[in-house]
Amino acid sequence: MEADKSGPDDEPGISREEREDVEEHQKLRAPLVYEIIRAEGEKELRRPVASLWWSGVAAGLGISFSVVAEGLLHRHLPDAPWRPLVENLGYCFGFLIVVLGRLQLFTENTITAVLPLAKTRTARNFLLTGRLWGVVFAANMVGTMLFALSAVFVGLYTADQLGGLFAIAHHLMAKTPMEMLWHAVPAGFLVAAMVWMMPSAEGSEFWVILSITYLIALGDFAHVIAWSAEAFLLLLSGEIGVVKTLFGFLVPTFVGNVLGGTLLFALLAYGQVKEEL
Repeated sequence: MEADKSGPDDEPGISREEREDVEEHQKLRAPLVYEIIRAEGEKELRRPVASLWWSGVAAGLGISFSVVAEGLLHRHLPDAPWRPLVENLGYCFGFLIVVLGRLQLFTENTITAVLPLAKTRTARNFLLTGRLWGVVFAANMVGTMLFALSAVFVGLYTADQLGGLFAIAHHLMAKTPMEMLWHAVPAGFLVAAMVWMMPSAEGSEFWVILSITYLIALGDFAHVIAWSAEAFLLLLSGEIGVVKTLFGFLVPTFVGNVLGGTLLFALLAYGQVKEEL
């Protein structure tokens, strides 16, 4: 008679190997996703300022290629009703560079840095979160400004290519400050959702980033870092002033992204798991 190879923990009729396959294909539970992101946030909070700074500058430069890709597609596609459906795919390029390159992007930190703070609300964690946000946001701004300087003054792009970049910038900067604020809330929420989805998306990260950022582009949802590249293009070319850049774009979009990423998504994500931790 053939010996029973199942162990004491095996389900009847299921071998140990099959049980391991079942466990491997189970979805990550929400508390586990929370712990993965929280642990990542703890590491980010304790990184040296120099590391955060240079990663943030690189992220600002990288995210600017969303504008480049959109502008080039805009310039080469015919003026047809379907053009936005294609040119908005260009918006995804910068995010793919930043997220897959593990660079520091401010809007990702609206959830990553906040989850450790939500669990352990100490003065030290508040200071560390403020340090992370301040350094990364400033570094992102430097990166997008460097992109704008190179585009306007260094001549990295032809006049034809610059025409496409400015066409995209004019369209986005036409929003009022209140429109900027409210259209920034969904962008903050969606970026935070993307970060939350990544631990469960092993092997499919490309498609998660592509789908979320494509939706942000199609909805004209305001992203404070990606759109700052466009705002700085118009500022350096003299088409908008400092007041418009700061109070018509940067401040309302910053507030909207934080509202969507932190107050909506991050705190809701913590709320659903806090009783299970």
